[in-house]
Amino acid sequence: MAIMQNKWLFFWINYIFSVTLHLEMKYNTYTLDNGLRIIHLPSDSKVVYCGYQINAGTRNEEPGEEGLAHFCEHVTFKGTERRKAWHILNCLESVGGDLNAYTNKEGTVYYSAILKEHIARAVDLLTDIVFHSVYPQAEIDKEVEVICDEIESYNDSPAELIYDEFENIIFKGSPLGHNILGTAEQVRSFKTEDALRFTRKLYRPDNAIFFAYGDIDFKKLVRLLKKSFLSEERRVKSEETTFGDRRESQFNSPEAQAQFNIQHSTFNTQHSFEGQTIVMQKNTHQAHVMIGTRAYDVNDSRRMPLYLLNNMLGGPGMNAKLNLALREHNGLVYTVESTMVAYGDTGIWSIYFGCDEHDVKRCLRLVRKELDKFMQKPLSEAQLKAAKKQIKGQVGVACDNRENFALDFGKSFLHYGWEKNVDRLYEQVDEITAEQIQAVAQELFDKDRLTTLIFR
Repeated sequence: MAIMQNKWLFFWINYIFSVTLHLEMKYNTYTLDNGLRIIHLPSDSKVVYCGYQINAGTRNEEPGEEGLAHFCEHVTFKGTERRKAWHILNCLESVGGDLNAYTNKEGTVYYSAILKEHIARAVDLLTDIVFHSVYPQAEIDKEVEVICDEIESYNDSPAELIYDEFENIIFKGSPLGHNILGTAEQVRSFKTEDALRFTRKLYRPDNAIFFAYGDIDFKKLVRLLKKSFLSEERRVKSEETTFGDRRESQFNSPEAQAQFNIQHSTFNTQHSFEGQTIVMQKNTHQAHVMIGTRAYDVNDSRRMPLYLLNNMLGGPGMNAKLNLALREHNGLVYTVESTMVAYGDTGIWSIYFGCDEHDVKRCLRLVRKELDKFMQKPLSEAQLKAAKKQIKGQVGVACDNRENFALDFGKSFLHYGWEKNVDRLYEQVDEITAEQIQAVAQELFDKDRLTTLIFR
């Protein structure tokens, strides 16, 4: 069920789909007694995007658990205490709805797209699979091979694999570095008890949010969620009577919250990070190259100047500086892009391109030349104005994707408690100065800071 997203799309979801065209948007929010936070954005669409986002990603895995978060995402669809796997798959599809999920470094998401008249069905199913899954071993044995096929497919794509190798270098010593999928050997070792251990610790209402975007009554949504958890609480109490403490941490008593409070490893964003050059022999048809460094966390004031700078340098526009230099003017690459991702405690900025092995040095010189331009001279007033105009237009166009927007405002609410809005984003873009952009370039683009990874 996992969504396979390329790296640019991942960046775009993080930064562009953080706004909407509804300038006077007003979110509805509510917190249930069990700690679950609910966020809803009304719209006039009869299609509702809704689901759970859980603070349970790869950075929450313990040593030896690499790949477990993604594994749990897959097998969560394989049966609950009252539904078989087929009933889960058929529940929403029988009324034309969609059910999907994905895992990233900081979270796992289960969501649906459904006509508003079927919202009760979606809430019931999503709550059931997130909090009631039993992870039957027979189903796991079948799904493991599906996941291993996914891993092998990924390993056969050096343009994707190099991002993971690069992050492992940049975030050495942190779970942020390791591959979301894990290894086939590791995945084949996971059993029912591993999935139960991970999900009972992290799949908790107080460690999740429920998001909804569409033309539904918010009070009705809250009632549906309350009802689903009241049923769950009655069931858990019954099980505790029968089975003792088997599920005592499923809900958020103060003791349970204290016991299972999620503590991310904290990363030093800037200091004492030295770049390096690494060449790996992968026997690829072309060379694949990554250049980058640790960057800024989501609350850092320098993030927005980097956001605009990154868009000018290697964003989606054909007029991006790297695309002009490497592709349009010299015909050396098919794809060149720069990306940035901000986490709660750190971030990463990088450039990727693929080229003929004999052109690597030339491409690196051209990249260096473009980086130096931003470092050596601040943007003119006209250049800055044009860059801001372009990114605002890109934001407006990107906002037309309602599904990605719903996923992103849920993500922001889960991790930061933010209610996103276009007006504030535009204000932040307008506040960026040429001096701020140059300062960021001088800091991040310094030769001694940059790490280069080459697949040959």
